[in-house]
Amino acid sequence: MKILLLGSGGREHALAWKLKQSPLCAELIMAPGSDAMAPLGRLEALDILDGAAVAAYCRAQGVGLLVIGPDASIAAGVADPARAAGIPVFGPGELGGMLESSKDFSKRFMLRHGVATAAAQTFDNAKDALEYAQGLGSRVVVKADGLAAGKGVMIPQNEAELAEALDACFVKRSFGAAGDRVLIEEFMAGEEASLLCFCDGYSIVPMVGAQDHKRVNDGDQGPNTGGMGTYSPAPVLSEAVMRQVHERILGPTLRGLLAEEIDFRGCLYVGLMVTPEGPKVVEYNARFGDPETQVIVPRMDFDLAQAMLECALGSLDASKLKWKDEACACVVLASGGYPGPFASGKPITGLDEAARVPGVVVFHAGTKKEGQGFVTKGGRVLGVTASGADFKQALERAYEAVGKISFEGSHFRTDIGARALTRAS
Repeated sequence: MKILLLGSGGREHALAWKLKQSPLCAELIMAPGSDAMAPLGRLEALDILDGAAVAAYCRAQGVGLLVIGPDASIAAGVADPARAAGIPVFGPGELGGMLESSKDFSKRFMLRHGVATAAAQTFDNAKDALEYAQGLGSRVVVKADGLAAGKGVMIPQNEAELAEALDACFVKRSFGAAGDRVLIEEFMAGEEASLLCFCDGYSIVPMVGAQDHKRVNDGDQGPNTGGMGTYSPAPVLSEAVMRQVHERILGPTLRGLLAEEIDFRGCLYVGLMVTPEGPKVVEYNARFGDPETQVIVPRMDFDLAQAMLECALGSLDASKLKWKDEACACVVLASGGYPGPFASGKPITGLDEAARVPGVVVFHAGTKKEGQGFVTKGGRVLGVTASGADFKQALERAYEAVGKISFEGSHFRTDIGARALTRAS
């Protein structure tokens, strides 16, 4: 069958890499895709925020499976016209997408259905938000209500930083319309983990866990980014913790989706905080995470296209979802200045040498082809991903490959997976 994959980033490069391996994939079409993804199939210049145009394209091309990668496409409801036209779609519609696109909607959903999470309220002005935050009597988390490219979450350390965070949303409008409303949430102490799940509208089946590093600098210092690296499995997600996740989070979430008739067929990303009181939800995303996808996909020992098609048709066979007993790590190489302003067009060297390191795949997040090579095009440029028998080997391979790649201004964290190594020792 023909598969149409929407998106162009590192997440989509990883998904395309895996989908191309499926015997079901007669042709892989990527819109818009990227120069790095071009060898895997055909690139199309398609407006991936226009659901009607995407549906029409699928009908004209005889697409057998539509896979929606980016959050913006899901928030725009791109899945709905295609699904209405009878096209199998991996990705929720606009209503399901609101679990990510509106922090307020998401939090209210959790509280209605008894999903373990932190207390929170939503505000449209700084004065009331500040009063509520002060009333919690401890640290809080400030979240822009809408989509903010992974940068709309702030954790102020004191009242001055709290005022700055609210100012960024309401006065400076650093997040645009996404910050018109702000969620003030009780701070949860613990260890974060990411749990991506397959959903077919009737069941929620978790994938292997992952943990990512959001802060730009070593030691979890500096501003939040879209993710500077990740690893899988997540040691914090023990069997005992996962039992609690099923009981306190996944079960209530599924019951809530069914009760509210939210037809969620796609990937539900559950951001977890493993607290002393047990696991709680930090946030939902309505699609594969980035860069978590880069370390989860290589561990799949099954046909991803088949699993996505079954989800789209409402008939997922969870018994087929087998996982490789190995570790995987991804180190993100970013442009100088990221997550702030950065320059593009910097020539990248060493990609071929890096790819020759055993177990390594280099996923492109922000590059373009220029002549015979690649230059930088985004803030997060490359996700250097390596598999190994254990965390030590996976991380050694990843950093060996990172050492072979160079571009002006390049920076990366040197402590990806440090916590996993400590737990394993």
